[in-house]
Amino acid sequence: MRLARYGAPGHERPAILDADGVPHDLSGIVGDIAGNVLTRGGLAKLAAIDPATLPVIADGTRIGPAVGAVGKFICVGLNFKDHAAESNLPLPSQPILFMKATTAICGPDDDIIIPRGSVKTDWEVELGVVIGDVARHVPLEKALDHVAGYVLINDVSEREFQIEHGGQWVKGKSCDTFGPIGPFLATKEEIADPQALKMWLTVNGHRYQNGTSAEMVFGVAELVSYISRYMTLMPGDIISTGTPAGVGLGQTPPTYLKPGDVIELGIDKLGAQRQRTVAWRPVE
Repeated sequence: MRLARYGAPGHERPAILDADGVPHDLSGIVGDIAGNVLTRGGLAKLAAIDPATLPVIADGTRIGPAVGAVGKFICVGLNFKDHAAESNLPLPSQPILFMKATTAICGPDDDIIIPRGSVKTDWEVELGVVIGDVARHVPLEKALDHVAGYVLINDVSEREFQIEHGGQWVKGKSCDTFGPIGPFLATKEEIADPQALKMWLTVNGHRYQNGTSAEMVFGVAELVSYISRYMTLMPGDIISTGTPAGVGLGQTPPTYLKPGDVIELGIDKLGAQRQRTVAWRPVE
């Protein structure tokens, strides 16, 4: 089952995609793709619906973030072997965790704003894990029982803010529009093996990232189990699981985004995103 959200920012409607990828409006059945709708019970109710009985969402309607009302946006650093190598850093012995502000979340095709004063805005294609049932001290063998599904994420990052401005990485990860999510959430039965997904990203048509989730240091089940030791994971929380090699920071010389660039990215079975970068300007 594939679920999505359509409409203007802050006014998205929940949708279910039919076998042809056409979105049908779920707003008469659920309020949002969020919270308890993502539990096993909530998803089972949606799975029983025939999309053909629901109104079609008009072609050209903006695609919103695939998950609404996200409580926690948790990211994992240096979780791909090839990315750690290009960063000249050792593989972590335990997952490196940091948070991304939920105000960074935007639609998969929304413009990305180059932040005020930025000179090192970078890209990162990532597999996102959406929590379904509450997870607290979950053993490894039961971890995937707590997953609702998976989403495509661009973990946009400002490297100067992240590395040179002191403290943790969150400052370089949380600018507005730095968290495109979607175009849809694929429930976990759609993804036979989350550790066997091809991942790619291009900037202005040049392919920089061409990896696979098999390169993860810590797999999806291990991450859910590990993180649930330190915090309770709630329905709709998102874990962004790291990026393969090919980020701008890893190029020779380093290559960063500038206004007018076009970023395209995708993951097997999770669709694709396309963003245009724009210069920061004061909110009117």
